[in-house]
Amino acid sequence: MVMKGQMIVVVGIGADGMAGLSPASKAELARATVIYGSQRQLDLLDGTVTPVRRAWPSPMLPALRTLLDGADGDVHVVASGDPLLHGVGSSLIRLYGPDRVAVLPHVSSVTLACSRVGWAVQDTEVISLVWRDLPTAVRRGGQAVVMSRDAGTPAALAKLLTDTGRGDSEITVLEQLGGPAERRRSATAREWATRPPGDVDDLNVIAVRYLPDERQFGVLPDDAYANDGQITKQPMRALTLAALAPRPGQLLWDVGAGSGSIAIEWCRSGPGCRAIAFERDDKRRARIAANAAAFGVQVDVQFDAPESFDFAPPPDVIFIGGGVTQPGLIEACFERLPSGGRLVANAVTVESESLIAQWYTAYGGELRRFAHYRGEALGQFTGWRPVMPVTQWITTK
Repeated sequence: MVMKGQMIVVVGIGADGMAGLSPASKAELARATVIYGSQRQLDLLDGTVTPVRRAWPSPMLPALRTLLDGADGDVHVVASGDPLLHGVGSSLIRLYGPDRVAVLPHVSSVTLACSRVGWAVQDTEVISLVWRDLPTAVRRGGQAVVMSRDAGTPAALAKLLTDTGRGDSEITVLEQLGGPAERRRSATAREWATRPPGDVDDLNVIAVRYLPDERQFGVLPDDAYANDGQITKQPMRALTLAALAPRPGQLLWDVGAGSGSIAIEWCRSGPGCRAIAFERDDKRRARIAANAAAFGVQVDVQFDAPESFDFAPPPDVIFIGGGVTQPGLIEACFERLPSGGRLVANAVTVESESLIAQWYTAYGGELRRFAHYRGEALGQFTGWRPVMPVTQWITTK
């Protein structure tokens, strides 16, 4: 049982150990009765800190949930750098609320890294690979401080950047930042991937300037994606993204995903946007995964719909870009759409157009038809060539 008034006090500590702590942080540790943290962080405390020290078990989350159970008074936690930057401080606040958790931050590894390479912190993206997959650290320009999972992260990231056409990216690996064993090494991603050092410390971050800089905000051109022609073309992709109306943290089901362009644009559109791409063709599934990795977005590629729907987390929004006429597909999508969820379906054939018109009649929403023309050479002149029209149904359940 949690006693009224109990607090969790999280103290940030750097690689310089006790020497870098503020007087307030030292005072908190001095009055503690029990201190939790990783073994590495606990080992940074010296003999002046006498409370019981308890290393986090693995997995750590169950221990966080019971941190105050049976405790007599406040509980203290030591954490690396700024505990609110991809750290345990944020997790504890989510579990116990801001009124029960006090955080005394140290200088973050991100700020230290930026100070070493001369970057403004506000112009630098922060990417954590501690819990996220490696491809989420791929960018097509800009600069970022990447928080590593372990000693192998720099080499793995360098290889992935090289494999996705970003081998000229400039990487600086900074180890034991702020401590007596601090070390800094720089190379291009290609050079690091070719000859990765074997003595990288587990405590490292990577400052990356992504090259070439091919950043583009808004809907990308078709040739940005590897595809076999099965792709929602750029103008229609822009209209479809407007209809899907992504919001931060939402999950999209992209059904009949083709090259995955809609799923990838969805993920690029805002923070925390995730997508699951359903595609029956195995070559296209591999292509979707490669496209997602090249843009550093989180797209889970699944087998054919609707058979694999039961194994996927529930969506916020569903897009049907292919397979509209497959028997039972729209029914299965509509059934799994939560109340208030949005469904968008595009149709290019008479048969698929007829089907979504029937659903529009039965369930309402909006029905739109788009047709546009492209200027192309006509002898010595320019003429208009029509692009196949698309019918779109939009509904909210």
